Amino acid sequence: MAVANTKAELKTVANVKAKAEQPEDTRIENQAEVGKALAVLLSDVFALYIKTKNYHWHMSGSHFRDYHLLLEEQATQLYAITDVIAERARKIGQPTVRSLEQMVQLKRLASSEVEGLTPEQMLIELHDDNQSLAAFMRSTHTITDEANDIATTSLLEEWVDQAEERAWFLGQTVGQ
Repeated sequence: MAVANTKAELKTVANVKAKAEQPEDTRIENQAEVGKALAVLLSDVFALYIKTKNYHWHMSGSHFRDYHLLLEEQATQLYAITDVIAERARKIGQPTVRSLEQMVQLKRLASSEVEGLTPEQMLIELHDDNQSLAAFMRSTHTITDEANDIATTSLLEEWVDQAEERAWFLGQTVGQ
């Protein structure tokens, strides 16, 4: 009986090993499309990082300290994922952005050079941008999932949650 069980286990192990070695089950498909999506996403994240720092630097008013600290925390979180996005593209053999000019061409979020915005206007804009970023991340998630890029898909799930949390904090702060 023990011999039969051992033979069955070996057969199962051999089947699992053979299946794991099949390239179509383990290869990331459409690497170029995933790389392009990551370059665009990286540009969006950098754009939101810069806008968040801009508003952090130009915050004023009776809630200055609270808003200033909130935006610093959010900017730090955004900056932390930029390197991970770029390195993920490189890990799958794709290039990433090489200049600010390229980021400006690729980004989907608007920059802001407007002077004199109220703290509430700044927070509402960042709220909306974080919601947009979460939507962009979901679109990228679809691309990476269809490409069998499990690692990037997993990272995106965490980043969507972070973007939604940033939007939630900003929305609650301004009563949205």
